[in-house]
Amino acid sequence: MKMMRKKKRSSVDKDEATTATKAKKSRSTGRQPKEAAPEETNQSVFGVFLREAGVTLKQGGTSNEIAVDQVVFQKRIQKKLQKSPRYPGIVQEFTTGLESHIEDAERFRNCLLPCVPRLSDGDSGSVSSFQESLLRMLMGIEMLQKYIINVLLEKLPEFMLDGPGEGGLSVPRIIINQLKWLDRVVDSKELAVKLMELVSVAPVEVQRDIITSLPEILEDSQHDDIAGELNTLLKENTQLTVPILDALSSLSLSSSLLIEVRGAVMATLAAVQLDDLPVVVKFILHSVSASDAYEVVCSLRKKLELEQCVLPPVSKCKGSGASASTPAAGSSQDSVTLVLDGIKSAVRFQKTISEAWLKAIESVDEVEDHKVIDLLVLFILHSTNANQSRRGAEKLLKVKVRTGLIQETLLQKTFRDYAQVMRGYFSSILALAQGLLRSPDPCVVPFGGHMYRHSFTAFDSYSRQEVVGALVTHVCSGLGGEVDMALELLCGLVTEKPSEMAVYAVFVKGILDYMENLMPQQIRRLFHLLSRLAFGQQQQGSHIQDDMHIVIRKQLSSTVPKYKRIGIIGAVMIVGSMGASRVKLKESQNGSLSQETLRQVSALLELVKSSSESSPEAAALYYDELANLILSSTLDPQVLEMIAKSVLDDFQNDFVVDLGPDISGSFPFPVCFMYNLDEDESQGGIAINLLPLLAKDIQSKREQQSQNEKAQRRVSPLCLSPFFRLLRLCEEKQHQGDLEEIDALLGCPVILTDMDVLEKTESLSKTEREFLCTLLFHTINWFREVVNAFCRQKDIEMKMKVMTRLQNITYLQTLLEKALAGTPGYVPPIANFDGESPDAVIQSSTAPVIKTKKEGTGKKRKAPGRNSSENSSQLDETTDADKTMQEQPEKEKEKEIRQGVSLVSYRQFFRELDMEVLSVLQCGLLSRSVLDSELQSKVREEVLLGPAELLFLLEDMLRKLEFSLTAAPAKRAPFLKGKTDKSVGFSHLQQMSSKDISSCCVQLLPTLCSHLENCHNHFQTLLSENNGIVDGPATDAQEHQLMSSAYQLLLQVLNTTFSWSGFNLPGQRSLLKKALGVLAGRIKEGGAELPLDQLVKHSFEYLVNFRSTMPSLSTALCLSQLLSTVSEKGGNPAAYREQRASLAKHFLGQEWVTASGERERGTKFNDTLYSLLSIYLEHVDDVLKAVEEIAGEGITELINAAKDESSATWPTLNRQTFLVFYKVLMGELEKAARKIPPFKTSDSTEAQSEKLLTWNLAVRDFHVLVNLVKVFDSRPVLNVCLKYGRLFLESFLKLGMPLLDNSFKKHKEDVQSLLKTFQLSTRQLHHMCGHSKIHQDMSLTNHVPALKKSLELFVYRVKAMLTLNNCQEAFWIGNLKNRNLKGEEILSQMSQGSDDEEEGQQSPAPQEQSENEESDSEERRTVNRGKSMIEDDDSDDSD
Repeated sequence: MKMMRKKKRSSVDKDEATTATKAKKSRSTGRQPKEAAPEETNQSVFGVFLREAGVTLKQGGTSNEIAVDQVVFQKRIQKKLQKSPRYPGIVQEFTTGLESHIEDAERFRNCLLPCVPRLSDGDSGSVSSFQESLLRMLMGIEMLQKYIINVLLEKLPEFMLDGPGEGGLSVPRIIINQLKWLDRVVDSKELAVKLMELVSVAPVEVQRDIITSLPEILEDSQHDDIAGELNTLLKENTQLTVPILDALSSLSLSSSLLIEVRGAVMATLAAVQLDDLPVVVKFILHSVSASDAYEVVCSLRKKLELEQCVLPPVSKCKGSGASASTPAAGSSQDSVTLVLDGIKSAVRFQKTISEAWLKAIESVDEVEDHKVIDLLVLFILHSTNANQSRRGAEKLLKVKVRTGLIQETLLQKTFRDYAQVMRGYFSSILALAQGLLRSPDPCVVPFGGHMYRHSFTAFDSYSRQEVVGALVTHVCSGLGGEVDMALELLCGLVTEKPSEMAVYAVFVKGILDYMENLMPQQIRRLFHLLSRLAFGQQQQGSHIQDDMHIVIRKQLSSTVPKYKRIGIIGAVMIVGSMGASRVKLKESQNGSLSQETLRQVSALLELVKSSSESSPEAAALYYDELANLILSSTLDPQVLEMIAKSVLDDFQNDFVVDLGPDISGSFPFPVCFMYNLDEDESQGGIAINLLPLLAKDIQSKREQQSQNEKAQRRVSPLCLSPFFRLLRLCEEKQHQGDLEEIDALLGCPVILTDMDVLEKTESLSKTEREFLCTLLFHTINWFREVVNAFCRQKDIEMKMKVMTRLQNITYLQTLLEKALAGTPGYVPPIANFDGESPDAVIQSSTAPVIKTKKEGTGKKRKAPGRNSSENSSQLDETTDADKTMQEQPEKEKEKEIRQGVSLVSYRQFFRELDMEVLSVLQCGLLSRSVLDSELQSKVREEVLLGPAELLFLLEDMLRKLEFSLTAAPAKRAPFLKGKTDKSVGFSHLQQMSSKDISSCCVQLLPTLCSHLENCHNHFQTLLSENNGIVDGPATDAQEHQLMSSAYQLLLQVLNTTFSWSGFNLPGQRSLLKKALGVLAGRIKEGGAELPLDQLVKHSFEYLVNFRSTMPSLSTALCLSQLLSTVSEKGGNPAAYREQRASLAKHFLGQEWVTASGERERGTKFNDTLYSLLSIYLEHVDDVLKAVEEIAGEGITELINAAKDESSATWPTLNRQTFLVFYKVLMGELEKAARKIPPFKTSDSTEAQSEKLLTWNLAVRDFHVLVNLVKVFDSRPVLNVCLKYGRLFLESFLKLGMPLLDNSFKKHKEDVQSLLKTFQLSTRQLHHMCGHSKIHQDMSLTNHVPALKKSLELFVYRVKAMLTLNNCQEAFWIGNLKNRNLKGEEILSQMSQGSDDEEEGQQSPAPQEQSENEESDSEERRTVNRGKSMIEDDDSDDSD
């Protein structure tokens, strides 16, 4: 029946086929169908079977039709073949029929294209809409598959060389597609072999098609074999890289094969076409496992030469930042973008890869080895959302910039060649730049600035706007370093790209609303850049001119000093931009200013002058600002002449009078001309009218206050120095540095009073004393400004006069110190006018003023008139009970002699000295020997510095260097604190970069070395005259004091210079070599040509020579610190450890005596000693041995010595300094214990023994130190012992006990003795806890709970150790009695008396005896956990 139905069905099909509607045209061709070919095939077995199974073959361009579902069709064919009596031969006939049918190309194409369903009204559901091609359906029949695949693969070469046919169909591709995704491949291996044979002969296009289809054709079992062949092919043919990698990434491969393939790909990376690179990189990164990620990424990073992938843009049209000029450049940028996208996706989805990239970039340690890819990858890592990689990228970039490994040149190259690529990561670049600019580390801030600058230059207008917005935000934050850098960048952009920046002028103008938080220097910068935009030569930003004028007028008319200050600074800056000398743009133009501009400039100057003349502070600020402008910028000659003329006239009218026989008027003191250096000149001299002006000014101030009238113009002595500075700079600019016009002011006298009046200050009223102080301040400031002006004059007579003026300053300062001591609560006239308003200054400065003679820091001593030793200030502080009666009167005398106030706290009331004044240091040093031998004749011929003047200049230099070269700690503004402006008195210095300042220092180095050698020789001579005794008869106390201060300052100046962080930057290498070359050149020829490590070596040798003449311990410490700084510059500081340790030991083993013969002492001496001892113990080879040496020998000697004596081997160790030694020894011992390497199971027996020995030493040292408490039981000593005792115990528990656990069996005796020793220490600590509680001393009891906890932990840790080693029977616990330091029992515990721990001892089994010895040494001192701890506390409380 079934058979019948089938036949019937097939006949129906046939009928349908004949009456079918016209078939659709074949997809493969758009032509009309050809004439039908003769249908002989239909008569063959092939044709008959197909027709009966439900497929109608069509001719020409018409698709074959199918009337049944393809599964039904396949079953029918299979059944027909199998049921045929001629089976299996019929299969051969069938395939032969197929071959002859597809001889014709059209018919072959038909068989490759999908069949079309033939639908009848009644049977629509039997066939689905999409059907496979005839050949593919036949391949689904297993018995035919092999034959048909062979037929297809044999047909393929016929079409290989044809291009795509009509309609874009490529026959080879369709043939290959037939083989994909077969339900089952009968002989996969053979198919693979045939396909690879085809690949070997096919053209590239066909090869690519075959290779990319392999994963979809073959079964998994064939993947490894085929991958091996593809790998071989990869090495031979780079054209096929992309398809092969595509195929490989879809094959499932074994890990070993994957590694091999990746290696091959990596090897060909350099030769890969740029367009293929993204695929290659993607393959490499996506085939990575966690274990080999780092290795692969490192290798990829090395091989990926992006620098060679990008053609540098040949010419960029002006203003178009990002678009590369040529299509080639554009496409190469696209490829790089795709490569980076591949890296980005790998990084985003595989944490191991992002970590590997970070690690790979981190491991690069040479500047040359860093590549563009490193920066780009850091931007990628930052742009991914993972917090970890973002933070990692930020941190790594900071580290690389700080160490100078990633430099601005690399950044520049990246922006230049990859602007288009970088634009995609703009937000990350901006965020990173922001982070760097906000960093408290000054080394990384400039790099953030470069990122901003390049972003502005390279990107489009949207990005520029963002950059300017970010910089404006930085400025408005008000945080020191950030504001400075942002303003500097904005200034730079205005200079480089004025027209681009003009667009954003309105943004920048917004900063004017946030000027509250800005320092004067920053306000100057801000107005500088705004006025450049608004009033510059091209005037691109002229749309903000009116706003600027409005702001300035508003500020100038304010009565609040702060706002008036801003107005003056802003107005002067605008004058600078409007009146700047113009560059000739065209020949026709003359370079000078138009009359209209000149008129505007003079009107603005007039406005400032009129609005500031009622307030001397404002007028003085105006003169200072104008002077700065003239110094720092080039003004138009007409503007300069206009200013200079009015300044000269006004100065003469206001401050200069002719030398006459007498001065009329009534003044608080009798007046006279003083400090005249031109007395030998004929008539016609001039004088500075100081005292009369001051008296008149005070008078008019009083009248003004009493009458509340409108302020009139006052000539105030406050303006004398600023006005003179302005005058001098005008003259310098006009006459190219020649000051002949005003040289009379250098030597002219000043109208003052006779200073003998200071001897009887007690008889003067408060007003008179204050008048004298003010007079002295004005005089000193006048002389300081005169020295500023004339210090660069070459004429010998001028030099002499400058030197005399310096002597006048140092002498007047000693007078001022005395005057101030008698005038508590006095507030001096201000001298730096751009700082906070005077009121703010008063509050901050009066506090330190009132304290009488307490020295500031040792380096700030200014008085040549003080004949006393350095430690007199410390004498007041020492509280030794054994002061003898004879000492007292001497001390009183000393106090009287040097009664005065340190001028350190008054520094802001003096005019700033210019850096140029330091050139005076180049004169020789005037010492007593010169005076004696030459009987003062030589002084006239050669200008020489006196010790007091040397000291004065060195102090100033050190202050300048500390301000500008020492990296400030984090520049965060303190919360809710009054702002104390550290920069007061450094406004000229701030105009210079730290690089310029360090260059100045390097130029002065030979001079400083000469002075250093002079000091050395001075003390050497002194020692030889006194037969090696410091305080011999040949010592002049005052000179000794000055010279030792100078010695110390010189070392500090050198140390500050060499400590400058800028030397670590690659650009400053040559400057560092030059500086070291100066030191090295003092003992060896060849200077800066030597390599850096040699220079460091010779510099070190040179400086070590000074150790024999150190006058005080603080100078010795300065030398040690300088040597330390210099040794770090060579990159191998470890090489100098031993020398530095031996030097420190040498200083510690020396007796330090002052010029008056007393031993140095006091708090400052102790601090210095602490630092020096720390240096010794940090650099000595064996810390434990050194500690034992000091504690064992030195302290033992001290205990046996008389009360005032020192230890013989360590003369610095006496009863006053014991605490210092004890603190350092305990601290360093604890640090050393922490550094003992922890126990590792892999340790060899020797290593284990060595660690045990080290712990033995440490515990022994600890025992010695803890026991010292019995002799030195003062509170501070106990405090140190309790603090470090606990820390040492914790280190022992953490690092020592694991070692004992493992060494117990092998080294039983050693472990026992170690624990015995340690038990004695822990018992002493327990006694100290008891002592603290009895005395209820808060500072000590704070340490007790934590220490008790550690002590108890120790007991149970030992128990654990014994249990581990099967000796737990040897362990027992008894109650430890509370005792005081002397070992006496604390009575409140008596009632609970338990057997004394020295007696009770259980006797375990004989074989445990040896363990027991150990245990009992250990555990008996312990506290019964349950009962006794509570009892301790109760009893102590009741006590």
